[in-house]
Amino acid sequence: MKRRKLGNPLALAVMVTLWQKPMHPYEIAQTLRRQGKDTSTKINYGSLYTVVQNLEKHGFVEVTDVERQGNRPERTVYGLTADGREEATEWLSDLLAVPAKEYPVFESALSFLAAVHPDEVVRLLQERLKTLEVEAASSRGALEKLYESVPRLFLVEVEYRLHMVEAEAEWVRGLVEEIGDGRLPGVGTWRRFHETGELPPDLMEEIT
Repeated sequence: MKRRKLGNPLALAVMVTLWQKPMHPYEIAQTLRRQGKDTSTKINYGSLYTVVQNLEKHGFVEVTDVERQGNRPERTVYGLTADGREEATEWLSDLLAVPAKEYPVFESALSFLAAVHPDEVVRLLQERLKTLEVEAASSRGALEKLYESVPRLFLVEVEYRLHMVEAEAEWVRGLVEEIGDGRLPGVGTWRRFHETGELPPDLMEEIT
């Protein structure tokens, strides 16, 4: 994947939003929230202003107007440049085509799973599973309502998130069952380690 001048996903969100029309930063944030993009992109006003300034610095956006309403402070309106359209298109194309290595915190926790007693892991994963099931049910209900007024084209990221939650829930459910009934390879050694505080010599050789 090509190294970009700006790597913050919020920069891409700003450029795509400005593709609709020129806006001042506050309006950009409001538009992103109104269109539900804050569920997939982290948005806060402080970082958004910095992102807009960096986009202007690199020539991807430009000032198109300065507004003043009554006694309110001036608002600078920004529009997307031709270079900005090209950058947004290339960036989005890369993200769609090339899987990026991400580092989810749950994946990190799983890599150290054996440090916790298997019975406690089962309890914790069951707790996680309940949360995932509630989230999935809530998302399904919200999607059904959104389908009534919003074209599916603009809801695909919500669908994706729902499918990811459902897939994680299914996987966690299976792992809980395998640990609980002892089918997970190595679970016996794992359990003995927490009961005796010692790893079998053959396992020590494999992990050292």
